[in-house]
Amino acid sequence: MNNSLPPGALQGVKVLDLSRILGGPFCGQILGDHGADVLKVEPPQGDDTRTWGPPFRDGVASYYFGLNRNKRLQFLDLSAPDGQQRVRELMAEADVVLENFKVGTMEKWGIGYEQMREQLPQLIWCRVTGFGADGPLGSLPGYDAAIQAMAGILSINGEADGDPLRVGLPVVDMVTGLNATIGVLLALHERGRSSRGQLVDASLYDSGLSLLHPHAANWFMGRKIPQRSGNAHPNIYPYDVLSTGGAPIFLAVGNDRQFRLLCSHVGREALAQDERFATAGQRSVHRSELKPLLQQAFAALDGAKLADELMAIGVPAAPVLDVAQALAHPHTAHREMVVEMGEYRGLGAPVKLSR
Repeated sequence: MNNSLPPGALQGVKVLDLSRILGGPFCGQILGDHGADVLKVEPPQGDDTRTWGPPFRDGVASYYFGLNRNKRLQFLDLSAPDGQQRVRELMAEADVVLENFKVGTMEKWGIGYEQMREQLPQLIWCRVTGFGADGPLGSLPGYDAAIQAMAGILSINGEADGDPLRVGLPVVDMVTGLNATIGVLLALHERGRSSRGQLVDASLYDSGLSLLHPHAANWFMGRKIPQRSGNAHPNIYPYDVLSTGGAPIFLAVGNDRQFRLLCSHVGREALAQDERFATAGQRSVHRSELKPLLQQAFAALDGAKLADELMAIGVPAAPVLDVAQALAHPHTAHREMVVEMGEYRGLGAPVKLSR
């Protein structure tokens, strides 16, 4: 799916993308978005995500299209000798290899990292795995939701009196793809000094654990097991969804000045003077008392209008939009976060360079 963008910062970098599903392909797409020449190699039956629909276009799922733009495509059976020979040739031409096979699979085929680095010492090899190659869980398969469960993410997501909930998007897979991208860029930069490639190791497990701020920091210092708190922030308040006379809004008040501005705007100046709510720490402790008082103040107000007014005076707030509303927002278009190339329509690149 080669929907070419203008040349970018990575022009001249050749990437061989042998990965499947999400983390590796997302990394490859980011590199391609910024000018790398990415060749995606799929098995004869194609990447599994081609079938992850509906919706479909020409028999291919939207899920696949969302991760594989700006790539050339070749089908190879890497379990067959001719496929292995061809991929060796492609590796010899590449700067970067991306793969997320089960640990040991490529070694069995004679095209693993340890085997190829002797022949191609300049090659940067990015391996995306569930748990890494060794250790108590090394080489075991990992999928996003299972890693969310093992990394503690489910335990802190959901209502306080409800069940643990999976985050409603593949956050671990996508962050692993981002981490893999960072690793590849670091390795490319280092190769400019040493002329040597290296292994970039990106695992879903590590990425899932890395997302635990501030819960891990709270645990390390306070030794109190973090609990689910719904939409509310564990450390600051009001940082939560609140009801209004119309649609709900999300308030993200991060300091005392913002809280005073909020209270003044809705005619509740006394709340900012109340010792229970005057400082961030006190508001966090007394959140169960503060929330209904704020919702009472908002009861006669239109949520969307209130959010706009608060943002205008420097109080972070937002309407709660659905996906269609978010993608249709004028600022989404202004930021070029929806791109169209021929029949393809998808999310734009969130990192913009000035030249």
